[in-house]
Amino acid sequence: MQADGAIVEPECIKPRTFVGENHWYPKALNATIHPMVSFFLNLDRERMISRYCHLHPKVAPGILRDILSYQCRYFHWSGADLFNSTSENGKRQMVVIENNSSPSGQKSMPLLDDHKEEGSYRLLLERTFRPLVQSIRGSARHKGVLAVLYDKNYMEVSGYAAVMANVFDEEVYLMPCFDGSSEDSLQIKDDYLHLKRNDQWIKVRAAFRYVTQRPWNRIPIHCKTKLLNPIVACLAGGRNKMVAAKAYDMYNAELAGLGLKINMPETNWDISKEEIPLWINKLGGHAVIKVPYSNAGQGVFTITNKSELDQFMEKDFEYQRYIVQSLIGNYTWSSTVAQGKYYHVGTIPTQKGETYVNDIRMMVSSTSDGIKPLCIYSRRAHAPLADRLEANSDSWSMLGTNLSVKLGENEWTTDTKRLMLMDRRDFNKLGLGLDDLIEAYIQTVLSTIAIDKMCKNLFNSKGRFRMKLFKSLNNDRTLLDEILI
Repeated sequence: MQADGAIVEPECIKPRTFVGENHWYPKALNATIHPMVSFFLNLDRERMISRYCHLHPKVAPGILRDILSYQCRYFHWSGADLFNSTSENGKRQMVVIENNSSPSGQKSMPLLDDHKEEGSYRLLLERTFRPLVQSIRGSARHKGVLAVLYDKNYMEVSGYAAVMANVFDEEVYLMPCFDGSSEDSLQIKDDYLHLKRNDQWIKVRAAFRYVTQRPWNRIPIHCKTKLLNPIVACLAGGRNKMVAAKAYDMYNAELAGLGLKINMPETNWDISKEEIPLWINKLGGHAVIKVPYSNAGQGVFTITNKSELDQFMEKDFEYQRYIVQSLIGNYTWSSTVAQGKYYHVGTIPTQKGETYVNDIRMMVSSTSDGIKPLCIYSRRAHAPLADRLEANSDSWSMLGTNLSVKLGENEWTTDTKRLMLMDRRDFNKLGLGLDDLIEAYIQTVLSTIAIDKMCKNLFNSKGRFRMKLFKSLNNDRTLLDEILI
């Protein structure tokens, strides 16, 4: 991996070099997709609307049809993380934990059709990325090359590059874009991204962006290179949990009275570090603290006892503002909030009677026919969910589901033992039905639209970023100083 400030050069990926074994986990490549998941992914939209409105009679079919047909302007590709939760009265719902602007998932998704060897890699590139590239005026190829920018997840991003080369029948540049990378590797010239190869600066007309760690500090908001997704999608909620919570709240106000809402934990935002113990106390001593701009499981702290709170308070962070959310745990130790107490449904108990917390990742993309599902997978926690907490229980081991493990600067690995596939073996352990998958999809769509609407609000009529408005939404000086306009 590249050290801070080092000069790196992109790989040149040629057409017809895609090899499936390089871009899926072995357990996913050899898996057979579960019939119910396959049915869901192929379910006609009208049938889905009819089913959902039958179970939610306050939702008008026309309203839901308009929502699912929404055309994203900025947030074209997203992946929501959801918890399957239930109340003490047995009311189940999918809760949106976050929605990511550069989501992983392809390498964990069994092939929907054995004859389509490039899977949903190609599906995303054909139905979402290609229209963006085709929207470039004039002779596209004369305007620069195609690239994939990344800072982790090489298995997946190299798959996108290889399939992109096939889709466009041209060479694609696979470019590392690490936090702290040298300006001699990637530059902005005439408002276009340029990458350096063999001492030559090459203009990029369009790029698939899998840059997850503070992408706004090296890729500007205003950029003529077509990006999937543009940086504003990160700032408006895709990599910014603070603004995401506000975007969800605003869209829920718009949806009020329509029978639809984004389900999310009770969220308190713009919290200084000194205030956090007060908010933890307000939530009954059980809560989740988040550094709003971290991801991949970093910067999230579950608090269920004084020891966990003390450990958090002893840490130093470069940012000034945090969010504090209600905690979804087990029934006896979840946060109690105005809408009641929700706790994890979890996996089907093992032979030992152990239930594990798991989340659902639902990846979607915007198409000419609305927002459609792409991939689904699940991740479970390290340790089984305890009925009762001990005095110094490690709540993160029971509640943390992210598989990313940071080994060092710009170096990651994945704990695939906890990966749960949508195949004939793992899916049955999740206890999900078709209606749960539909609910997860609709929650993903709603949260995606909320962030896209926030993106629109952050530009004025002349297409310039409204920094004053953004500052009013997210007044964190460290973050504001990082953003490239």
